[in-house]
Amino acid sequence: MSFENFDLIDELLKAVTDLGFVEPTPIQTDAIPEIIGGGRDLVGLAQTGTGKTAAFALPMIQLIDFDLTYPQGMVICPTRELCLQISEDIKKLCKYVKGARVAAVYGGASIENQRNQLKKGAQIIVATPGRLLDLINRKIAKLSRVAYLVLDEADEMLNMGFQEDIDAILENTPSQKRTWLFSATMPREVAKIAKKYMKNPVEITVRKKNSGADKILHMNYIVKEQDRYQALKRIIDYYPDIYGLVFCRTRKETQEIAEKLIKDSYNAEALHGDLSQAIRDKVMSRFKAKSIQILIATDVAARGIDIQDITHVINYKLPDEAENYTHRSGRTARAGKSGTSIVIINSREKRKLQFVEKKAGVKFNYTKVPEGCVICEKQLYSMISQIVKAKVDQKEIGRFLLPAYNALSDLTKEELIQKFVSIEFNRFLDYYKDSKDINVSFSKKEGSNLPAKKNRQQKNLAHGKAKRFFLNAGSMDNLKKGTVIRTLCSRSGISAEKIGPIEIMREFSFFEVETSVAAKVLKAMKGAKIDGRDIRVQYAENKKTETGRFKKSKKKKKN
Repeated sequence: MSFENFDLIDELLKAVTDLGFVEPTPIQTDAIPEIIGGGRDLVGLAQTGTGKTAAFALPMIQLIDFDLTYPQGMVICPTRELCLQISEDIKKLCKYVKGARVAAVYGGASIENQRNQLKKGAQIIVATPGRLLDLINRKIAKLSRVAYLVLDEADEMLNMGFQEDIDAILENTPSQKRTWLFSATMPREVAKIAKKYMKNPVEITVRKKNSGADKILHMNYIVKEQDRYQALKRIIDYYPDIYGLVFCRTRKETQEIAEKLIKDSYNAEALHGDLSQAIRDKVMSRFKAKSIQILIATDVAARGIDIQDITHVINYKLPDEAENYTHRSGRTARAGKSGTSIVIINSREKRKLQFVEKKAGVKFNYTKVPEGCVICEKQLYSMISQIVKAKVDQKEIGRFLLPAYNALSDLTKEELIQKFVSIEFNRFLDYYKDSKDINVSFSKKEGSNLPAKKNRQQKNLAHGKAKRFFLNAGSMDNLKKGTVIRTLCSRSGISAEKIGPIEIMREFSFFEVETSVAAKVLKAMKGAKIDGRDIRVQYAENKKTETGRFKKSKKKKKN
């Protein structure tokens, strides 16, 4: 099978050749002919890194009339990084298509520049929901003639609380359009979107629903909580050629781990939402160029990373949801390559690991954190291999060698090797000379009971194990439920499923979260802002509303 079998126009085939695409991936093989030749909506389920962008971009470009200067194709995705990645990919595919204009619309960048792109007649818009809705409300983005709509990473958009924004955006598009939904997983909420917005869609599934890539090795290490960071360093040291991603749960943790690694002489950097867009772009450019070896990131920030050579994904802490683990592990083993996804847990998290294992459809291989002597041996062999493979330019280096020969002439071959190796190797020898075994034994019997269909975390909200909060903003401030969900998730690192009912009142609001994460939410929301406005979040227990303000309720006297 080749791209020529899809009846693509010559301009697209030429662009595909320039990009080095030889054979289409399974999702491309199934989706492209269906979209070009059929008239139905489509749901495409495939792991990240399997070529989903080209699966919808190639047929969209083929179907659009670029002589017309208004939006005909639209792609909605969850993050700025993914928006930029998709728009750049589409521009590359449009390289030889005359008159093609692609606009990237996302928050954190100049709205004036994006306004100008749309005014110039962009036929394809790639956007994040929040900024696109803003441009719609400003009468800048006009979607009344959109014919082709893509909801990319739909599961993650729902997890980030974009449901209301998506509803509002789609109300501004014509009912007679074709909708293509692409996702790595198919949770219940995504199925509801398909039912609500799509008409008799054809479903294409590459591998089992909600499963990860086949070429990923899933490994887990068990250590005491206080040894988690030490385990991370040992894992990185054990793989000298690692080019990896380390996932943390919160922005604060991400920054802290990155700073620790940098201080400990690792080539690392952080990527999270508290960084400006310019800094995030700079970090990503350096990571893509491999001038950064280890990137520490939050789930949201990493959603736009599309790099084929990532060797390892390390889960410093497990995500709350299995779907998030699927997305994390999908950063490696891209474009048919193999990769490793590693999870570090403490002994209390065994059940959670088994829950993720079951829901994500993967099998974790329990492995012991390597001891110091093994790591030193691995580093030594790696260094020797680099020396053997090093290319010597006799012409350029020859004039500098005579002084070196003279200075080293009194050393034997063995002494020379020992001294040379020691220069690079002493750091590892010093660090690991007194290292201890930090593994916690894994008992199959101890962790044999799988959680029920609804685990304890999922039942907490339903059984009233929730904390109620007050928020000093309401409908008068144009506050939306989706905004509350996104703010809570991004600042505290909790998942949307841990958030209960949200009540938007006129001047204030209430929301509930699981009791287990309440303290974390309260701490994370200190100094928070929503749409540029300072907000206050506090517990709502033992308080009642009175003309929009909270006062302590008085206990009734006993008779």
